[in-house]
Amino acid sequence: MERKVVFPGMLLPYALLAPQILIILVFFYVPAGQALWMSTLLQDPLGLSVQFVGLENFQTVLSDPAYRQTIARTMFFSVAVTVCAMVPAVLLALMADRVVRGAMPYKTILIIPYAIAPAVAGALWLFLFNPSVGVVSYYMGRLGLDWNPKIDGSHAMWLIIIASAWKQIAYNFVFFLAGLQSIPKSLIEAAQIDGASPRRRFWTIIFPLLSPTTFFLIVVNFVYAFFETFGVIHAATQGGPGKSTEIMIYKVWYDGFIAQDLGRSAAQSVILMAIVVALTVVQFRFVERKVHY
Repeated sequence: MERKVVFPGMLLPYALLAPQILIILVFFYVPAGQALWMSTLLQDPLGLSVQFVGLENFQTVLSDPAYRQTIARTMFFSVAVTVCAMVPAVLLALMADRVVRGAMPYKTILIIPYAIAPAVAGALWLFLFNPSVGVVSYYMGRLGLDWNPKIDGSHAMWLIIIASAWKQIAYNFVFFLAGLQSIPKSLIEAAQIDGASPRRRFWTIIFPLLSPTTFFLIVVNFVYAFFETFGVIHAATQGGPGKSTEIMIYKVWYDGFIAQDLGRSAAQSVILMAIVVALTVVQFRFVERKVHY
């Protein structure tokens, strides 16, 4: 028999929901509304001269070829970070799930990178790939690979992709490990008795049962790549060289705080929010159809 929780009145449910609703209003809807309003204005940095221009800021931004390149660069960066953060996380979770002795220290060590601040992660990987003193650059040089993210845009892009993905692997690892531990061991053992190889067991049993976790992490990683990688980029490349690592969130900050173009910066933030919302809707509309709950 299904048991339901029934509140005696309407006051208690609303009182319990009020703190979360207040946080959402203060930290999401109010700033989003302010950004939307500022995107329709043309004003000087001090706010002494304000002029309503409607959608002119959006038209100017979207007609700029450099901004369209920034959108394409952001899409590539987001997909690369998502793939590079999720694939190693699955492999590490599979290995951790098999560990019997010393499992807790092993899992703790794998989670540690998530506690590192994005700016620290960016500075750490920049130091490792530094062409003068970096350990990774030194061994790559001995292999005949000239890696210099300070002057090569593609090298700099892969640097921030690696740094951003490395920090997110720990987050994905926790969820994949929890998903693996929720799979009944009897299913795996039955497939093993039937002679299924480890690869076949993974693709026919484990991965389909992990599809809800995988779908959730795809959405989370895309949002992370779009918004939370600012610190990595600012610490590692500052959007360079030649704006080759300037993704949309970094351009919003640069145009607003450095160039002091508040109206167009606000318009870019609205466009960024619309793109993320659209991608999330598409993921829920099409990707979720292949999820087996």
